[in-house]
Parts: sequence; structure tokens; C-alpha cells
Amino acid sequence: MNQQQLLEQYGPREAMEYDVVIVGGGPAGLATAIRLKQLAQEKGTEVNVCVLEKGSEPGAHILSGAIMDPRALDELLPNWKELGAPLNQPVAEDKFLFLNEAGSKATPSALLPECFHNHGNYIVSLSNFTRWLGQQAEGLGVEIFPGFPAAEVLYNDDGSVKGVATGNMGIGKEGEPTENFQLGMELHAKYTIFAEGSRGHLGKQLIAQFKLDDGKDPQSYGIGLKELWEIDPAKHQPGLVVHTAGWPLDPATYGGSFLYHMEDNKVAVGFVVGLDYTNPWLSPFEEFQRFKTHPEIRKYFEGGKRISYGARAITAGGLLSLPKTVFPGGALVGCDAGYLNASRIKGSHAAIKTGMMAAEAAYDALQAGRQHDELTAYPTAFENSWLYKELLQAKNFKQWFKKGRTTATLMTGIEQWLLPKLGIRNPPWTIHRVKPDHVYLKPAAE
Repeated sequence: MNQQQLLEQYGPREAMEYDVVIVGGGPAGLATAIRLKQLAQEKGTEVNVCVLEKGSEPGAHILSGAIMDPRALDELLPNWKELGAPLNQPVAEDKFLFLNEAGSKATPSALLPECFHNHGNYIVSLSNFTRWLGQQAEGLGVEIFPGFPAAEVLYNDDGSVKGVATGNMGIGKEGEPTENFQLGMELHAKYTIFAEGSRGHLGKQLIAQFKLDDGKDPQSYGIGLKELWEIDPAKHQPGLVVHTAGWPLDPATYGGSFLYHMEDNKVAVGFVVGLDYTNPWLSPFEEFQRFKTHPEIRKYFEGGKRISYGARAITAGGLLSLPKTVFPGGALVGCDAGYLNASRIKGSHAAIKTGMMAAEAAYDALQAGRQHDELTAYPTAFENSWLYKELLQAKNFKQWFKKGRTTATLMTGIEQWLLPKLGIRNPPWTIHRVKPDHVYLKPAAE
């Protein structure tokens, strides 16, 4: 049965009304919720905020080998240390290695572009951090509904976003309702903020519906594969960060790896492959397993044990692929929009900052008695923020890799090491991508 038939037989759906509904309980969504409640407290007003989270709790669906730049967290919750935020392992040392099949070459620290410097940052479990952030949100009065994925965008008669509906429960494998069937619920809001993470299914629909990517470069993606290991204490170096490029990927394929030495003899190891690769026989998972056999890498894992593993999509197009982030009735924040800085391999600080900016725009709109219009103050705030300057400096990073690893390495060095030394933060040239990732894949016969 389709949704319309289900509604005719079992409907109508129950509806709940909020000032702001947030889809996704990751760092972006929770930062949005926290900032809204903070503003309401400061100004002595009421704002009803609810967060829909598909996981069993905030953090349950978060997978990342993460180094967190605490800059945005300092702005959101300046007393995060006293509040017990799980940022326990400061970065102690950065290494960047170029691998070939047998050996490796380290980049001297003095020549390492600033995007690979992590002094002042923390190696974190993003899942634990998100769980903690959820507790801060609930403490401020945010309603969090875990286990409820948003399944459908709802629209007003004028085409503006009205809210979302959760998925139906109790559907059999043939798509028919079982005896446990329950219709989803509708959540209506004056503004709906979408914070689903990379390739969010409602975010993709909204980008198409409102043509938010008109005039933008095609978005670019990677797949990030990650494992968590417990290693021999003698080999553990708390705070060590190792990034690599090169083997086992060929020079034309975008990708690289990370090893983050966390606390308690744990190491997060990950491998990222850009989804614009050409060889249909390439398996990112197999390349990751091959990578761990390199003498420079395997030495850390011999005698250790793998605790967990997973994979996730990464939105890597950067500033030039960023869609318009507002539409009548709502906004996109975090990786649902594509704010990750691929050159720094970091997105959580951008997620928190964009959530805060969207929250401030929504709060001011609500206080002015507005609803279901465009929160234009949010993109304006972004363009005046430190995050915009950071992404502007990295605007060409992914594009250079289409010209091969050697060119990409050289140009990243020029744009993020040499130019800043000359006082130039924004590269004076722009390299555009014109084709989406999937068109680069060649037929197997070739």
C-alpha cells in the first residue's frame, strides 16, 4: 500500500506543533537546539524545540574518526570542561607520510600546511561527544525523540515547508501493514532545520525541490571506512596523529588515511576514498585492508585487536559546492548542506557553528512574529564568520586532485602553506568542478 492509501484507511496522522523542529540529533542539530534554548533563557522568552533522532539515542548513529577543533564549542558552551565534555586527549604530535609500496617519506613539520596542524585540537569519540551534547540539550528543555526517523517533508499550500512526518511503524516485509501497524506522526513547525548529515535523504529532496544547487559546482563525496583498535600499550602514543597519502591508491585517485591515538590504548584508523574514482574494480574496503599491511602502519596493530568498524559518506565538495542553505520554512545545517572542510578532514566544528548561526536567525525571526519564510540572516552570518574564511582558503582542495596527486600536493602546499606566509588567506584563483563524481567511473571493459 502507498502512503495515500494508508492515510485513507488509517488516517489522519496525529500532529504536534513546535516553534522549531530539528531533523537529526548530531552535532549540528543539537547545537541548533541548544543555541535556541540559550537565547530564549537569556531573553526570558519561550521557544518550543524538538529534535528527531533516528538512532536509539543521540550519538548512536555517529561514526567518525574525529579530531575536534574546539573553536565552535568554545562559543556554544564556554564552560564545556566544567560540564564534563568528553574531550580528554589533546593532540600531541602531527605526522604526515607519503607511502609507496615498501616505504614512506615524512613531510618535515616546518613544511606541513596549516590544515594538517592540530595543535590545540582534541582526538575524540564523536559518538560519546554527541551523547554528551544531547544531555546538555535535554538539560535546557529540548525535547529529543530518539528512534524516530523523519520520513517525509510536509509542505504548506504556498509551497513553504510546514514540518516533517515520521515513518510508519509495523510494516511487513511485503510493504503491507501488520497487526502492529501505527501511522507516523506529523511535526509542524514555524521553521524546520535539517541536520541529517552527509547525503541526508530529505536534504537531497529539498535541494531538488527548491533548486538550491543552481549555479553551484556539483557536490563531491567520499567514503570513509573506520576501525577502532585496542593496541599493545608499548606501541600506544597518546595524542599522536598520523595522516598518509599515496599507496595503495594510484596517483589519480583521491584519498588518504588517518591514525588517531586516543586514550586507553585505543587507536582510530580510517581510510577515505573519493567517489570520483575511475576504476570499477577498485574496492575502497579492500584498499583499506591492504593499507594496514604497510610496514609503517602494521607495526601499530600487531598484537592488538579490532573492537569495532563501520563506514559513512563524507560530503567533500567544500565552499564551491555549497548549496543555498535556506528556503521558505527552513534551513540546512552541517553536513546536510556540505560544510565539511576536506583539507582539514574536519566537519564537527563547522556543524556546531552552522547550527548556532541557523538558531540565531530562527530565534530572531520567531521574536519578530515571522514563520515559514526564508531565514536570510543565516547565510549572511555565515559569510561574515570565521568558518567562511576557513572554507574560502580550502575552496580548491578537492578540485586539484582531478589533476593528479603530485599537482594536488604542490598546490595545497602553495595555497595553505606558502600564501598564508605571504599574508594571502584566500587563493586568488578558483578551480571549478563541472562533472559529478559518478560520471568518472569507466566501464569495466575499459
